[in-house]
Amino acid sequence: MAVFEVMNAAVQNRDAQGYLDIYSDDAVFVRHQSGTTMNKADFSALIQKMMASDKTVMGPRRKIYENDDILVFHSINDYPDGTREAVLMACTLKDGKITRVETGATPLDK
Repeated sequence: MAVFEVMNAAVQNRDAQGYLDIYSDDAVFVRHQSGTTMNKADFSALIQKMMASDKTVMGPRRKIYENDDILVFHSINDYPDGTREAVLMACTLKDGKITRVETGATPLDK
């Protein structure tokens, strides 16, 4: 199964561990808000918190492109702080795992 399908199923099922399992142990997440990076342990806590909150709604995801090296997709997400963003996520892949993520986001009105 492609990385996108595994990720999408984990998001739809609010399966934080299933979502995190597609990331390599040395994965890096680059935050669009600040440009700072987080390691897997740091963003694992964030993902678990977001998926546990009923105020987080990760909307339908649309795959733009995926091959063995990269996955790019778009989604519209609602967050616990009341914000909504259109998010473009680019994931570098190696051996079927995400090794690096960079996002771009546009704030949206609800």
